[in-house]
Amino acid sequence: MSNIGTWKTVKCSNEPTARHENSFVEVDDKFYLIGGRRIQPVEEFDPENNVWRQLSLPPLEIHHFQAVAIDDKMYIVGAMTGKYPRETPLANIYEYHPKTDTWTKGAEIPSDRRRGSCGTVVYKGKIYMVGGIIDGHHSGLVAWFDCYDPRTGEWEVLPDMPHPRDHFPAVIVEDKLYAVGGRDTTPPSPDFFAATIREVDCYDFANKKWTTLDELLPIGTAAGGIAYVNNNNILYFGGESGQKVAHNQTQSLDLSCNKWEIICPLERGRHGSQAIQYKDKVYIVAGSGNRGGAPELTSLEVFSLS
Repeated sequence: MSNIGTWKTVKCSNEPTARHENSFVEVDDKFYLIGGRRIQPVEEFDPENNVWRQLSLPPLEIHHFQAVAIDDKMYIVGAMTGKYPRETPLANIYEYHPKTDTWTKGAEIPSDRRRGSCGTVVYKGKIYMVGGIIDGHHSGLVAWFDCYDPRTGEWEVLPDMPHPRDHFPAVIVEDKLYAVGGRDTTPPSPDFFAATIREVDCYDFANKKWTTLDELLPIGTAAGGIAYVNNNNILYFGGESGQKVAHNQTQSLDLSCNKWEIICPLERGRHGSQAIQYKDKVYIVAGSGNRGGAPELTSLEVFSLS
């Protein structure tokens, strides 16, 4: 798919609040920009009219997380709060209700499984959290894999993934979970920026086993965006590494042969945000344009196959 697809910056009537280490989630045909360093308002985007609307503030600072949606509710599991470099994992799950623009403090996370900056996905109504780091940007890298059932409140510990990592997204494709990108944020600063993880780990829910793909991610980055597109490809784009400027490359994994190729670049390199796959398009917003936290961005880009 080398010559297929383009990224284009969306012209919006207004702009959201600049931020990074945030999430971006779709619920009922609206997009929600949520969290990020400092206490940032939730902001709703209407993709039909390209308009942003500012909503409520979260009850505390929430950053470094991959939010997920089930039905009409958002779940924040595996987030951090506080300032660099010793950020603290949240002790509870937090829920955001877009219909009422309200927050709920949810179930307590087991004290020995708390961490942030991990990959989080939904599979058959359950929330799966993988990897992450316990002590902010300092120590405690883990390969943990957990399941939370929001209907019953049950927490289940599952087999560790092969390669511990933090600052990465995960994605579900049919009955498999893919962990892509990320790094080991435990070396002394600033060396951790270059300590990227290029192995791609895959969990098969059918046989309950982890495997690692033969091919490495071509360009190792952390905190990139991820999406599955309908032509059987996983797209991983942006991210940060040892270089100063955030990456703009889009790396495409063809699941029919598990081969990577570099395709169309983002118009603006960025890291520390989340992507939305919506109606055969992929959207990403905000994030940071350089390694670390500045400049924080407001622009929204969309990837189209045609």
